[in-house]
Amino acid sequence: MSETLEDTKNDGLLVEKHVEYVKSLDKKHDEIEYWMTEHLRVSGVYWGAVAVHLLGRGDALDRSGIVDYVLSCQNDDGGFGGHVGHDSHILYTMSAVQLLVMYDALDRVDAKKVVGYVAGLQDKVSGEVSGDSWGEKDTRFAYISLAILSFFDSVDAVDVGGVVGYVQRSMNYDGGFGSGPGGESHAAQVFTCLAALAIAGRLDIVDRDRLSGWLAERQLKSGGLNGRPQKLEDVCYSWWVLSSLKILDRVHWIDRSRLCSFILSAQDTDAGGIADRPGDVADVYHTCFGIAGLSLAGYSDYPLVDVDPVYCMPVSVIERAGLRKWIDRLPESWKQA
Repeated sequence: MSETLEDTKNDGLLVEKHVEYVKSLDKKHDEIEYWMTEHLRVSGVYWGAVAVHLLGRGDALDRSGIVDYVLSCQNDDGGFGGHVGHDSHILYTMSAVQLLVMYDALDRVDAKKVVGYVAGLQDKVSGEVSGDSWGEKDTRFAYISLAILSFFDSVDAVDVGGVVGYVQRSMNYDGGFGSGPGGESHAAQVFTCLAALAIAGRLDIVDRDRLSGWLAERQLKSGGLNGRPQKLEDVCYSWWVLSSLKILDRVHWIDRSRLCSFILSAQDTDAGGIADRPGDVADVYHTCFGIAGLSLAGYSDYPLVDVDPVYCMPVSVIERAGLRKWIDRLPESWKQA
């Protein structure tokens, strides 16, 4: 263990406690938080599943139970709601599809219906993609549309050029990306835009050095990363920033040892789970992205499973799905650098 990690005075990554924490989440029916988060339950299951898979404990959760639950959240329009009986949204459709892919059950859904739902959310004139039938548009949804369709080998069901154009219009002078044209650069939006361009094979439009520099500046004295200037560090940006730097092949531009220390210091040493920052209450969202961040950072004191920076799922799963081809489409100039 490096000197920096020793200085955190923790016991390293609390693997078993994190596994037990994730397993306990579906047993807290007497807690108000369980019911208040019903609207994003599918995504919560996804975050927990990714966490245990990256810990090498993918068998810790009930596969058949998860698959049956996910399928019960699909609506007649082909999309998935955040829970049974909830309206469809592209965010929860993404989590549902990711879970089915992770548990090798994508053949349990009608691909044509899912593809039709996603394709129907694009404005064919502007290229923008809505999150649901109410019309909110965001670069997150542009990425998610391509990601979902790629699992069904149907990316061409949308106007890919239109999506790329929308993402390009959302790029700023600092190299970063916002939630749409004119939006402030934000690390989470940077990830969605880079991942969308990676799937589309159009990373050539990115100012690689300028964006890498902006991302590297997100690291604060604590070792943690923030999402934009003048904001606090937050464990979730261990994913949003590092995944982007991984796509750009510039992970070494930050101090990964200090970042690992920060993530580990945000663990709940009693009940398991990881919080947004030390001293706060742990939740499954930050547990997922904290562990994913450790994987990307090359944390070496425990054999974490490699995570794919475009899909936030184990590399082995993405390889099985035949989707690691995004690496082959990197700009030639990047490969030669």
